[in-house]
Amino acid sequence: MEMKFPKNFLWGAATSAHQVEGNNHNDWTEWEKKNADWLSKASGGKYPPENYISGRAGDHYNRFRNDFDIAKSMGHNAHRFSIEWSRIEPEEGKFDEKEIKHYREVILALRERGLEPFATLWHSTNPTWIRDVGGWENSKTVEHFARYVEKIIKSFPDVRYWLTLNEPTVYAGLGYIQGTQPPWVKSMRRGNTVFKNFVKAHNLAYRIIQKNNKNALVGFAHHLVYMVPKNNLPWNWFAVRILEYIRNWRFLNAVKRNCDFFGVQFYQSQEISLSFSNGKWGPISAMPIPGKPIDDLGWAINPEGIYHLLKATSKYAKPIFITESGIADAKDINRPKFIKETLEWIAKAIEEGVDVRGYFHWSFMDNFEIPEMRGFQARFGLVEINYKTLERKIRPSAYKLKEIIESQK
Repeated sequence: MEMKFPKNFLWGAATSAHQVEGNNHNDWTEWEKKNADWLSKASGGKYPPENYISGRAGDHYNRFRNDFDIAKSMGHNAHRFSIEWSRIEPEEGKFDEKEIKHYREVILALRERGLEPFATLWHSTNPTWIRDVGGWENSKTVEHFARYVEKIIKSFPDVRYWLTLNEPTVYAGLGYIQGTQPPWVKSMRRGNTVFKNFVKAHNLAYRIIQKNNKNALVGFAHHLVYMVPKNNLPWNWFAVRILEYIRNWRFLNAVKRNCDFFGVQFYQSQEISLSFSNGKWGPISAMPIPGKPIDDLGWAINPEGIYHLLKATSKYAKPIFITESGIADAKDINRPKFIKETLEWIAKAIEEGVDVRGYFHWSFMDNFEIPEMRGFQARFGLVEINYKTLERKIRPSAYKLKEIIESQK
């Protein structure tokens, strides 16, 4: 399939501060140390406790210039990163100018290499003092976040692209409804409170950014799931519609007036079924689409899913950036084909009128996977990290992406 992308299309990869920088101190670092032993035991001893402790991670905090050299060599012209709130405001109302200077150097290093900065203001981690006041369940966290956002925007007036939040629905769903990651809460009510506070936080942050930087373009990074009904049964279609609203569209509907673009993140394609036994409807089941290859996390590898999600998202008439898309593939067996086919489907959506303006692969480098505290076991990187030596090694899939980028010149 021939691919054709817009002339000013942005090509790059994504990272998040806590997952690559190393030596952070936030709510997650404390959870990691407290829970590493039982997580190791839960893996049947497959992964040692240190797998679940971020520690120095990839030491990107100190090696960012070298890492950006690698990104440039891979043909990228943009890079998505996050600013770690706990570094900027380690205590309530006290901003660390040394850390602000650090991120100024990060942005300068990107500019010097011709990489457009895409800055994420919140990527799943919180200062410990935010956790101590109730985290995102506390409506005051919205006000605290707004103060932090204003400080950052005024500190980096030259950054054009801003993402307020990363996957807020995933954070609320896994942390407060399913209870499969910190803070391990299982409550629809509390999860809904977190959801509503994220909506308020995004909308307020949008207004603050626009007030302080008229040239800024503001969005957020949203996880979308492609879902199909098992056996095409009507009750399974009903279940799909329910889940689509909760997972995919509810947050978009709530913030659509306060967005200049949407960040779409695609990983999973699932087959949905609604169980029925003893005359009663049971819970909704979501399983990998059968017949598809799976990645190291057991997720279906289905590049076509992104096409359907982009077509569906185009109803909002907003520009779209693919802010994350990738697979866990330590041996890099499936990733080159996944990248090629994913970009083919994105190109098809563009050809049919969907306004997609950039693609950021997840992830630039192997990282400490936060969702459900998977740790270092899942390898998503275009760049392989040897965590003993911190050596960087460019994977073949990175060259496949570079080949596609260069074919557009």
